[in-house]
Amino acid sequence: MKKIDNPRTAIIIGAGIGGLATGILLAKKGVQVTILEKNKHIGGRANIFVEKDFVFDMGPSWFLMPDVYEEFFGLIGEKVQDHLDLIRLDPSYRLFFRDDGSVLDMHSDVERDKHTFEQLEIGAGEKLKPYLDRTEMQYTIAMKDFVYKNYDSLFDFLNLRVALKGLRLSVFSNMDTYVSKFFKSDKIAKILQYMMVFLGSSPYNTTALYSIMNHIDFNMGVFYPQGGIYEIPKSLGALAEKFGATIRTESPVAKINVTDGVATGVRLENGEVLTADVVISNADLHFTDTQLTPEPYRLYSEKYWNKRTISPSAFIVYLGIDGETPELAHHNLIFSKDWKTNFYQIFDDPQTPHDPSLYICAPSITDPSLAPSGKSILFLLVPIAAGLALDEEQTQAFRNQIIRTIAEECDMPDLEDRIEFERVYQVQDFQKDYHSYMGSAFGLSHTMDQTAFLRPNNTHKKIKNMYFVGANTNPGIGMPMCLISAELAFKRIYNIKTNGPLEKKDLE
Repeated sequence: MKKIDNPRTAIIIGAGIGGLATGILLAKKGVQVTILEKNKHIGGRANIFVEKDFVFDMGPSWFLMPDVYEEFFGLIGEKVQDHLDLIRLDPSYRLFFRDDGSVLDMHSDVERDKHTFEQLEIGAGEKLKPYLDRTEMQYTIAMKDFVYKNYDSLFDFLNLRVALKGLRLSVFSNMDTYVSKFFKSDKIAKILQYMMVFLGSSPYNTTALYSIMNHIDFNMGVFYPQGGIYEIPKSLGALAEKFGATIRTESPVAKINVTDGVATGVRLENGEVLTADVVISNADLHFTDTQLTPEPYRLYSEKYWNKRTISPSAFIVYLGIDGETPELAHHNLIFSKDWKTNFYQIFDDPQTPHDPSLYICAPSITDPSLAPSGKSILFLLVPIAAGLALDEEQTQAFRNQIIRTIAEECDMPDLEDRIEFERVYQVQDFQKDYHSYMGSAFGLSHTMDQTAFLRPNNTHKKIKNMYFVGANTNPGIGMPMCLISAELAFKRIYNIKTNGPLEKKDLE
């Protein structure tokens, strides 16, 4: 048996953003697609639950990079606005600094934001636009020549033309060093580096390539789809079915079937066997390799995994509260006093952070439909070390610390008394619900040695007709990146070698 270049059938394991998007592309091409999801809902980490009429998005909460959504929807002949009602947030987010109690709003409007920067550091206001112009240039280069490209080796990354452009991306510097070349204020450093957490990384070990996140943040803006983030997987699921794909929830896969080095389908936990020309896994990469793949065909050793930098897990508290939250914006960040120690306790010396940075999402400010009349929802997230499972006593103590911090820093002294519903979600829940390695909330970090050709490949090196999609392969973490990963997987299947996005003709 050999590699199939024009598959008629495909099985996708996992209905996360990457899996759904891959299903759409293949179904649009005319492939008979079956998407298998272990959980009750599609969406992967972009999950949802409802309790006491409070509607909670469980995972991603930031809608960024609208250009990627427009490109993907346009590719399949659709318009984003026909599926998602997007609102641009203003302010984009609110910042609370624990060291002096100051509160700042960022607006993704350079003229407004440069005045804020000037208050923090003399001369920083005038530096902001040139800095962002540079990040825009870097973003354009990255999207044109790097992000939509598949890699097999160093030589795919460093041909002369790409190498010269790569040097302009500051690949070989870390974010903290890079930002310090432009700004000296600790507060500005935090503002420009906080996004690294959402890449599963620390500014001290993340390549400065990801300064492109500052362009995404400040120049492109932060959006919200009315109804919640779950509208994204819901719309992708509807499109997959529109083009003929079958989605089966509560259908966990037990094994990937391999015959003579070729993937032939899967066996479900209930014993059912499904066959297909190609198999694509959107499940956690460690789980796929160590649990679903027959042992002779496994790619990575335990030594390999022990050397990986795993993105943080998250300690999340979902709250349904009485009353409104005028003290908050839609997105809010409380920065720890000792920024470096906080990252050290996440990545280098795993422990419950003594002075954690916190993220608070208050989506009912923008979308009152998420809570009963006169009530609100809050999504509280603290990055913690992957694998750091807390017992019941530790969980309660850390939860109490988080509530106290928010009450004090956000001027919400009665927060505890207003709580009507509460659910804590942490390391062991990520492991149970998503088979997430070490309970990571995101996947493999975007460190310098886990980027581009150094990130796990999306084609299986030992099994023909077997592919990967999602956050653990290229281009990486985040919903937009998972959409792009679907295009990269499609390129692999059909041996398309272009650097840029797919074209409509590729789906014909």
